[in-house]
Amino acid sequence: MMELLVVLAILALLAGLAITNVNQIFGTAQASTAQLFVKESIKAPLFTYSLHMGGYPSTAEGLQALVTPPADKSDRWHGPYVEGKIPMDPWGQPYQYAFPGTHNKTGYDLWSKGPPEKPQDIGNWDDAAAAGVAK
Repeated sequence: MMELLVVLAILALLAGLAITNVNQIFGTAQASTAQLFVKESIKAPLFTYSLHMGGYPSTAEGLQALVTPPADKSDRWHGPYVEGKIPMDPWGQPYQYAFPGTHNKTGYDLWSKGPPEKPQDIGNWDDAAAAGVAK
């Protein structure tokens, strides 16, 4: 009987630790999802758009140019480059886009503002290079 109580106490302890760390586990997954989107998932559609159109969408056109043709460029547009609509970041906010980029001088900047309770840009740039630190 005593052994059973010890096993139950250990299980309760492990369950308590797991429950208290769930937010940390999912928070890391959300940041990884945002990073995957800004660095990899949208890269091919933007590159294909730039080949067809002669450049990336302007900041004003934004990522919506991958779904619907910009009014003044509809003759060259061969999209949609993304099916459906542009997804929101893991925190339900729109991804931010700028061309030309501040961090990527010859390309575009794409980023998520991160979790609302602790904003931290998750972008398609290299943090060390953006900070001026040599690799």
